[in-house]
Amino acid sequence: METILQVRQLNKRYRNGRGVRDVSFEVRRGDVFGLFGPNGSGKTTVLKIISGLCRADGGSVSLFGVDAAEQFEQAMDRVGCIVETAEAYDYMSGRDNLKLAARLYPDLPKTRIDEVLEWVRLTPYANEKAGGYSLGMKQRLALAAALLNEPELVILDEPSNGLDIEGTVELRELILRLSEQNGTAFLISSHQLDEMERICSRIGFMYGGDLIREGGVDGLIDGGSLEQAYLSEIRKAKESAAHV
Repeated sequence: METILQVRQLNKRYRNGRGVRDVSFEVRRGDVFGLFGPNGSGKTTVLKIISGLCRADGGSVSLFGVDAAEQFEQAMDRVGCIVETAEAYDYMSGRDNLKLAARLYPDLPKTRIDEVLEWVRLTPYANEKAGGYSLGMKQRLALAAALLNEPELVILDEPSNGLDIEGTVELRELILRLSEQNGTAFLISSHQLDEMERICSRIGFMYGGDLIREGGVDGLIDGGSLEQAYLSEIRKAKESAAHV
């Protein structure tokens, strides 16, 4: 299966000492790849580097065979993303927010905005000002914007943040449908392990800035649970650190 994202030896160190160390993984076409770990484990840092929101101290990111550091616009041409905050202009309607975003894609079909609004279940609220949207509705609007250009890779940072149970299920179904039917790949960060187990084909465990293990969900579980697998990897990481 085609590799569309390749991350190699990614390093980033902040002034507070946090960051990520030697993170490497791949995302293939149709993958739903999850980065799982507690807050502060480095998940968002990895996504920010990939999406160009911060610069790595070392390592490389390749998208569709293009080095993101050398040809960023070309590398990101087929990527949609939501990292950290679901942004929207509060004084504009949901539809007008999407119209503004659509100006970045001059060849976008006129029907595309209505299509993505329906996908994220915002059609009844499309003409309401985004300032009146709940956090979950703003999250849906941001997802609609990320899907506008029919991306082949979608990067989502804590995508179920603010969503109720119904919204979480609908998001899960949408991701799985696009992955299975369109071959769209997803790179998702989350600290909700049960949801990751339902949606991901592959998962990378992060802890203290390190990617301590990654692989297919079935292989990680190995007859147990994803929670047990993660806790086991944390114990190994702590034991290894204690002997350094």
